[in-house]
Amino acid sequence: MSSTRREFLQVAGAGVALATFLRGGSAFAADSDTVTIAYNVNLPAWDPTTGPSAVNPTIQAIYRSVFDQYIGQEPNLEFVPNILTDWGWNDDKTRVWMTVRDGVKWQDGSDLTPEDVVWSLKRAGDPDGGNPIQFVWSTIGDFTIDGNRVEAKVKSYEPTLFKWMAFLTGYVLPKAYYEKVGAQGFEKKPIGSGPYMVEEFQSNGFLRLKRNPHYWGDKPAFETVIFKFVTDATSRVAEVESGSSDITLQIPYEEYDRLTSGGKFSGSCEPVSDIGMIFINDVKPLLDKNVRLAATYAVDKQAIIDRLLRGYGVAIDTLEAPEYLAYDPSIKVPHDPEKAKELLAKSGFSPDNPVKVTIQTTRGYMPRDYEMIQAIAGMWSKVGIEANIEVYEIAKHYELRAADKLAPFAFYNWGNAIADPATSTGFAMFGPSPHSVWDTDDLDQKIAPLWNEKDEKKRIAGWKDVDRYIAEQGYVLPLLQYAQPIVYRKGLKVTPNKSEALEAKLIDRTVD
Repeated sequence: MSSTRREFLQVAGAGVALATFLRGGSAFAADSDTVTIAYNVNLPAWDPTTGPSAVNPTIQAIYRSVFDQYIGQEPNLEFVPNILTDWGWNDDKTRVWMTVRDGVKWQDGSDLTPEDVVWSLKRAGDPDGGNPIQFVWSTIGDFTIDGNRVEAKVKSYEPTLFKWMAFLTGYVLPKAYYEKVGAQGFEKKPIGSGPYMVEEFQSNGFLRLKRNPHYWGDKPAFETVIFKFVTDATSRVAEVESGSSDITLQIPYEEYDRLTSGGKFSGSCEPVSDIGMIFINDVKPLLDKNVRLAATYAVDKQAIIDRLLRGYGVAIDTLEAPEYLAYDPSIKVPHDPEKAKELLAKSGFSPDNPVKVTIQTTRGYMPRDYEMIQAIAGMWSKVGIEANIEVYEIAKHYELRAADKLAPFAFYNWGNAIADPATSTGFAMFGPSPHSVWDTDDLDQKIAPLWNEKDEKKRIAGWKDVDRYIAEQGYVLPLLQYAQPIVYRKGLKVTPNKSEALEAKLIDRTVD
């Protein structure tokens, strides 16, 4: 027996044992009211509004299963009522108003009130509260409550405010319960108003959710949903093949094709709002424009998509995917290795005398992430860039990015489910943003006026101009728009979500 086959069976056997334990002995029951997901990332914290993990798009699937957002999004990214049933600006955009849904209860049976909404918004905007998007939430204040209607003064016009209410950190939390138990108590026993409630959680192990009997919305299909944290892609494949998990995602595309072509599994692999990109840090040797541009010209993005991702994905040259509001197809960064060599030669570098850099990447977090970086390092070596590859967990990326200590190059998966340029180019490239690592005055001065621009056409045109300037300067290396592979056993129906959030409520049974 080969070592690969032996390792697979060991992993599969362990998975079956855990699944049987989690499901109470019914690991393979076809009529089970439990569904198990082999998930690709751990859950580091339970507060969906504070800390670095709050801006991890992949974790939103779990957060949305337990907590409600102010405004909802359909799988096609359409904004819909959620805890707020109506919202808007007054005519001169000096005030906002919101209507809070009647009849919503927290998972402990207490009522969700407009006071909870106001408290959550104030807490999100507190500069000492730990919300990584605090600078968005702090643009409104001086709240008033009249019945179910909440109003607030606009301190600084933020065009994406209501979009953020359906996005990262945009969750309503229970004021009375949180103040009673505190941050540590909330981590031990989180309570929301979403479709599922936490039954058991083991960090780096699994999360078991039970259907929330108080949920105001449509009843989810399954009584129990288990997220098993399986960060290794090969192990996630083994999970579904062995039957110890019913669903998995973000596996290599060749495995997706293999599994879904055999008749035993169903699946979907559709474009999502996420993009793969490489941060470029403003440190040596990347302060040299020739080196930056050479790194961008040397990468054959379409070859990476065709050879490593089996054609799944869309090559991009800015931080805007085709569905984003500021996408401009006229901005091109061509694959031109000869041009890359010329630029490097001007700075004294060549394949015989390469410039040396470090590039950081995850491994198994996204399909073929490590292999993509290996391929890029190979392309760079041909023009005169020698890259040392350093692997880290996604949580480490957030830690380093927040401290502005990423390597000169750092691979990342950027999510922008609200499709606004402020939440892709803006947050990734504006120096004062805690999510940016490129900090230079020339770019900041171009971006700064766009944050509060009230003329929407002028705002979007301004972001397109910024994207063009970034491409010309080589300040970031966009790679591709992802397609998300999801595989699940027969008998299930999983609705793909363009936000990439594999929410528990999007899982149903098939109808024969």
